[in-house]
Amino acid sequence: MAQMPYIAAIDAGIHQEMRRDPAVLYFGQNLATTENHEFLAAYGADRVRVTPISETAEIGIAVGAAMAGLRPVVELYMAEFMLVAMDQVINEAPRMRYMSGGQVKVPLVLKAGYGFACGWAGQHTGSLAALFMGVPGLKVAVPATAADAKGLMATAIRDDNPVVFLHHYLLTLEQGEVPEGEYLVPFGKAEVRRRGSDVTLVATGWMVSRALAAAEQLAAEGIEAEVIDPRTVAPLDLETLLTSVDKTGRVVLVDQAPRHASVSALIAADIAEHRFKALRAPIVQVTAADTTVPYSEPLEAHVIPDTARIAAAVRQALR
Repeated sequence: MAQMPYIAAIDAGIHQEMRRDPAVLYFGQNLATTENHEFLAAYGADRVRVTPISETAEIGIAVGAAMAGLRPVVELYMAEFMLVAMDQVINEAPRMRYMSGGQVKVPLVLKAGYGFACGWAGQHTGSLAALFMGVPGLKVAVPATAADAKGLMATAIRDDNPVVFLHHYLLTLEQGEVPEGEYLVPFGKAEVRRRGSDVTLVATGWMVSRALAAAEQLAAEGIEAEVIDPRTVAPLDLETLLTSVDKTGRVVLVDQAPRHASVSALIAADIAEHRFKALRAPIVQVTAADTTVPYSEPLEAHVIPDTARIAAAVRQALR
């Protein structure tokens, strides 16, 4: 194990795969701008390239390269930048394998930060996972720890389908223990971050640490919350979630996105359909307010779920 920040762990996953497979490419608008760039120096200008300031161009290039047998990773920096190229992200890359009857693979990773709730106001603070979650053929990874950042990135690069890899900006410098050497985290396998018997608490990304903090606070009151991190939302490990609901009978779902654009709303629907009789209380969702994230720090904090709101929701579910 090695201690490293979340952002370095993502790079470690890319390095792992670029060393292993010469078909892996890495490019983006601010990559390889000088000859001293870490990846350019290690792998050369044929594999690491700066692209035009055009998301439509760089993602379109990546789709074509993937169809030709390469494995591109596109550094997009902000998830909102993908909105400029939604035809490529939603209507091209995920459809080609199906439309070709499996003859054409599209092994492509779209790496993008999200949820930059740190005074960045309206256009770079979104939590867009649910937007991509429902697109057939598109996989969505949302790592919450440094170890998962490395392992999920490596798995994403090896996958023969396009993957949206969403890393939370407020986790960027969070330190964590990361396995050294080759390391992979499987898609579609949730992680139970804390065991408990009273309530199932599900969160993604930065909200996982806030859910864990709330669980510790509640433990002092005699309430034992089971905290689950899905790690990937497409595919979603519904079995692990439902097994926990069978045990606890109560569910609190936490998401940084507004209610009707959230992963939590989709998970709530699945739990309601498959475990309605197991529920002892209504499902409670803790989400962002239905508003654009404001620039003002106090207003920003008011909009986004925090530990106190999560703990209050658990007490509500137990009542």
